[in-house]
Amino acid sequence: MQSSLSPGRRSRRLAAVAVAATALASAAGAQQDKGTVEAIERYRQLLQDGNPAELTVARGESLFREKRGPNQVSLEQCDFGLGPGVLKGAYAQLPRYFADADQVMDFEARLVHCMVTQQGLDRAAVTKNPYSGAGQRQTDIEALTAFGVEMSRGVPVNVPQKHEKEKAAFARGEQIFYMRGGPYDFSCATCHGVTGQRIRLQDLPNISENKADAQRAFTTWPAYRVSQGALRTMQWRLNDCFRQQRWPDLVFISPASIDLITFLGVKANGAKMDAPAIKR
Repeated sequence: MQSSLSPGRRSRRLAAVAVAATALASAAGAQQDKGTVEAIERYRQLLQDGNPAELTVARGESLFREKRGPNQVSLEQCDFGLGPGVLKGAYAQLPRYFADADQVMDFEARLVHCMVTQQGLDRAAVTKNPYSGAGQRQTDIEALTAFGVEMSRGVPVNVPQKHEKEKAAFARGEQIFYMRGGPYDFSCATCHGVTGQRIRLQDLPNISENKADAQRAFTTWPAYRVSQGALRTMQWRLNDCFRQQRWPDLVFISPASIDLITFLGVKANGAKMDAPAIKR
C-alpha cells in the first residue's frame, strides 16, 4: 500500500519519529541510571552498620598508649599540632607545618616522626611495609591512623594555610593534581575533574570544581574497604590512584604525597570528618 504523504512530509514524519524515539530512549536511560544510583546509595547505607574498622580503631588506641620501642615510651606525648598527646580534632587540621621538623606533615608522617624520635624505632623498619596485604593483619601505622582519625569524627576540617611552607605544599599539590603523565596521559583530574563519572559502582567526586564532592572525598578517608577486608588510609588511597594511572608508586609519606593531601584537605575545609568510613 502506498503512503498518501508526499516525500517531504514523509521525511519530516520520519525525522519526528526518530527524535521521539531518541528522547524516549534518553528518558529511559536517565531513569535507569537514576535507579542505579539510588540502589548504590542504599547499598552504601546498609554497609554503614557495624563498620569493621572499629576493631582496627581499638587496636590503634591500644598501640597509642603502649610503651614501645628501645625507649619504652608511648605516643601519648606526640604533638600532632594541638599539643602533646592531644588527638581530639588533630587529624582534621592536618597536614600542617611543624617547626621541630621544619616541614609540612600529614598524620602518618607525624606518626612516623614520633615513633622514631620518641620511641626510638628505626625509620626504615617502620616505613618498610606501611600497608597490609590481602588477608594480613592491619599494620601498626594503619591501626594508629584509624584511631587518630576516629578522634576527629565530627570535627570540621581546617587544614591551615598560614605558613609559607603550607602554602607552597598546596601549590605543589594542585600542580600534581592536574599534571598529566604515564602511558595513558592521565592526571588526577582525568577522573576527578568531571561531574557524573563513575567506575563500576564507585562515583568519582569532582574534586576540581565541586566543593561538596571535594569535602565528601576527603572526610571519608581513611575507610574500610569491604572488597579488601581492610582499612585503608589516605596515603594508600593516593598510591592506589597512582597505580591506576600506571604511574610509578607514590612513596609513603613522601613530600609529593603530603602536597597532594594538603591540596585535598584545603579544598575540603569546613566539612566535618566522617571517618573511618566504609566503602565498597
